[in-house]
Amino acid sequence: MNRGFDDLVAEAASVSVDGWDFSWLDGRATEERPSWGYQKLMAGRLAGASAALDVQTGGGEVLAGASVLPPTMVATESWPPNVAKATALLHPRGAVVVAASDEPPLPFADAAFDLVTSRHPATVWWSELARVLRPGGTYFAQHVGPASVFELVEFFLGPQPEARRKRHPDDESAAARAAGLEVVDVRSERLRMEFFDIGAVVYFLRKVLWTVPGFTVDLYRDRLRELDERIRAEGAFVAHSSRVLFEARKPA
Repeated sequence: MNRGFDDLVAEAASVSVDGWDFSWLDGRATEERPSWGYQKLMAGRLAGASAALDVQTGGGEVLAGASVLPPTMVATESWPPNVAKATALLHPRGAVVVAASDEPPLPFADAAFDLVTSRHPATVWWSELARVLRPGGTYFAQHVGPASVFELVEFFLGPQPEARRKRHPDDESAAARAAGLEVVDVRSERLRMEFFDIGAVVYFLRKVLWTVPGFTVDLYRDRLRELDERIRAEGAFVAHSSRVLFEARKPA
């Protein structure tokens, strides 16, 4: 590593984090992908839908990867830079992007969609998902599971024993059933991540805001410097992401 701490951090702190494209990390960080291939499975379901909603679409990159979109295709996003990016990417495909809060209610009528999808939603409001699904409709998503990237979380925040249970698939399954949905499939995997330099860590924490809430370089500069020294001495910082494939159906 020839570049200094200040240089790496300044670069990562200034680059754009709009959208949900992580190509800036190529060669600087790696993450294993779940075995099930969410985007391919999602695309197959979209091809058979008549009206679909993609919740918290980010910059629209995952949805845009589907070769066929249904006749009615809507996506929601709350962060203005991502709304603009998703609109530019998805409008040419005939999809409408709606600027909407991540809090309920969803701005759609009851039983509006036969398919609702989402990749890594920050929040999941099961009663709203059940409301906008038609009878017989499906919710198909990949969630961030419990204790995801907690090696990094706890490096900056210290032990978080109570937070380790959040987003557990058993709890989410129970919440889905309480909202009147039938749980069809739940699969979980933990996947190896490696950060090869401190710039990659800064970029990741700026982009994935909920990892270390309120993260700024100035606030965590001392811990960043400690982590930089550790990476230089020991090699890549290793963490593990948690992913859950979730499918639920509204009874016909």
